[in-house]
Amino acid sequence: MSTTVPTTTPTSSTAVHASTADLRVRSVAPLPSPRAVVDGVPLTAAAAELVARSRAEVRAVLHGGDDRLVVVVGPCAVHDPVAALDYAHRLRGPAREHAADLVVVMRVYFEKPRTTVGWKGLINDPSMDGSHDVPRGLRLAREVVTDVLGAGLPTACEFLEPTSPQYLADAVTWGAIGARNPESQVHRQMASGMSMPIGFKNSTGGRVRAAVEGCLAAAAPHTFLGVDHDGRAAVVATEGNPDCHVVLRGGVDGPNHDPVAVAAAVEQVGSAGLPARVMVDASHGNSGKCHVRQAEVVREIADQVASGVTGVMGVMMESFLEAGRQDPAPSGLVYGRSVTDACLGWDTTADLLDVLAGAVRRRRSRR
Repeated sequence: MSTTVPTTTPTSSTAVHASTADLRVRSVAPLPSPRAVVDGVPLTAAAAELVARSRAEVRAVLHGGDDRLVVVVGPCAVHDPVAALDYAHRLRGPAREHAADLVVVMRVYFEKPRTTVGWKGLINDPSMDGSHDVPRGLRLAREVVTDVLGAGLPTACEFLEPTSPQYLADAVTWGAIGARNPESQVHRQMASGMSMPIGFKNSTGGRVRAAVEGCLAAAAPHTFLGVDHDGRAAVVATEGNPDCHVVLRGGVDGPNHDPVAVAAAVEQVGSAGLPARVMVDASHGNSGKCHVRQAEVVREIADQVASGVTGVMGVMMESFLEAGRQDPAPSGLVYGRSVTDACLGWDTTADLLDVLAGAVRRRRSRR
């Protein structure tokens, strides 16, 4: 059940003139501080060790010190914490089985950018009924990442709102800046202070240069406006993030996962002074958001890896318990089926993890 969130009038300060301020703001509601949410759902020592170790593993793959493949796999967006944890328990077995060849990181995306309007994710509207109980959504999201860590799997998130990392980032191994935001100064600044490797997706139009420039900007120090762990407005100064990389996800002009496109992207990344490696997203523009085609794309990427291509450091798959998608609703949903983009089903996912692990072994044998 949704909790009631107290609201205030748009402004009550005598320093703000009522005829000019907040004219389109219906209400302002306080949030619990990041510290309160983190303290309420803390990381265990074992979970913190898993986060630190898996970040180091992803970093080593990115910079060429580890010849495994990073596989970011899981639901397009988490809408049901119970089903997400069920998925985590299923994924744990293949992740351990293929640990010599794959670094498996589970997608636990809670924020969904919308092209126009639509459900914005578990944090924004956890009940999927328009109640927008964000405090509940933040706590639920934190519980999901800690539960997945408890199941033995590292986690991956897309970071959309610049405030949300304060609630979650300590529990996240890999982060993404989505295709709508590689040129956003706010997201580049945010990525510059993140403690984990960050993948910048090429723009929705397919422009790889936007992601390259995002990585370069995020590698530099920045000073910007943010919030501290107590939720207070603050000046944030960062050192820059050297572990940013490009994610190829296709665009309006078509896919960019084929050997020629991958080689061109790797060349562009390397020429910019970044590690000459990219991750390939098998969904979105590379599959036309078709989950059946997504499986074919994964196999095509695996063929490149098996042939000896070293520029592919990772693969992303959208996968859930049941194949396909359904429209979001507060009740009556099929258990374990995506409410956003269509996802691979579990059996297909398990098969594809076998395929990717085999491709890594063949690449290794060539070397």
